[in-house]
Amino acid sequence: MTFRLLPLTERGRLTALYGGLLLLAGLIVVGVIYLLVRSGLDQRISEAATAGHSQGVRLPRPSETQPSLPPVIPSEEAGEFAETKTVQAITDATLGRLLTVSAVTFAVFAIGSVGLAWWMAGRVLRPLGRITATARRLSGENLHQRIALAGPPGELKELADTFDAMLERLEQLVTAQQRFAANAAHELRTPLAVQRAAAEIGLADPDPADIPWIRQRLIEAAHHSEQLIDSLLLLATTDRGLDRSEPVHLEQTTAIIVADLGEEARHRGITVTPAIEPTVVHGDATLLAHLVRNLLSNALRYNHHGGNVDVRLADRTLTVTNTGPLVPPDTAPLLFEPFRRIGERTHSAAEGTGLGLSIVASIARAHHARATARANPTGGLTVTVRFPD
Repeated sequence: MTFRLLPLTERGRLTALYGGLLLLAGLIVVGVIYLLVRSGLDQRISEAATAGHSQGVRLPRPSETQPSLPPVIPSEEAGEFAETKTVQAITDATLGRLLTVSAVTFAVFAIGSVGLAWWMAGRVLRPLGRITATARRLSGENLHQRIALAGPPGELKELADTFDAMLERLEQLVTAQQRFAANAAHELRTPLAVQRAAAEIGLADPDPADIPWIRQRLIEAAHHSEQLIDSLLLLATTDRGLDRSEPVHLEQTTAIIVADLGEEARHRGITVTPAIEPTVVHGDATLLAHLVRNLLSNALRYNHHGGNVDVRLADRTLTVTNTGPLVPPDTAPLLFEPFRRIGERTHSAAEGTGLGLSIVASIARAHHARATARANPTGGLTVTVRFPD
């Protein structure tokens, strides 16, 4: 059988600590007072008696305080002996009285110290109780609750504020995941609905003239679903971080992708102007290629015929600026959220999945870079990715 010497609760431990310290301090004070009083008490009483004799005050006679001494002792020696015994008796009585009063006072002090220590421990641990109660109440439905501990700065106030900041991050994360799941389900439902409708039309009216149209619709829906699933998988992969890191010549990657998208740019009537300087960053070459390709693809897709795309790489910063429709300034930073678009969905084959800039932001975070977007006054966006030194 195991016995626990310490209390089971933090309040009990703090009470034992505070109470023990107070009792120890009280015991030391009582001991010091007793020793100081005892030290030289006999001499002070004798001095007081001598001063009393000189002023006509006498100590009790030997016969008044104790039995008479044997007659063999001279009278002068008997008087001195009686005076010594009287002083000793007064000293013992004084110290005994002091010890009794000190013991009673210390007992009362001990009871008060334990009660005060229990109250102090409760006051100190009250913020922890609020934190515990808030943590027990939390769930996916009430992550908006906060401790909001009021009081002067201190360790517990800092702990409560840190806990509130953590709850805020958790709320944002859970909300983003819920919104992402809902948007992903909605995006996947559309191509599936198109495939089902095309199949039902083809089975209901198997007209050979409609077969090419049905086949084209099914292929487009399947292609869109495949793109969306690939983008979701890539986004999930980049959110986990990098599996490997190596030096990557970003200027070579950017030049290759600009050349690959040249045919699409000419088909859309868009001029791409690159200004690329040698830049080496540490990271995953495949993911960095996806980052550059998504930036350029968005710049081409959300543009107009005869527009421009400027690609600049310098000072470890990749900047892609395109012309296009006007973007509200407050909407530009929100385009990094999954499935966020400037306008309503058109469900066209060239619309895209709505995950391009989300993947850019995720890849940038994985490389400890920062992606920002701002609206151009004349239309279009300027997206900047700054890599760390």
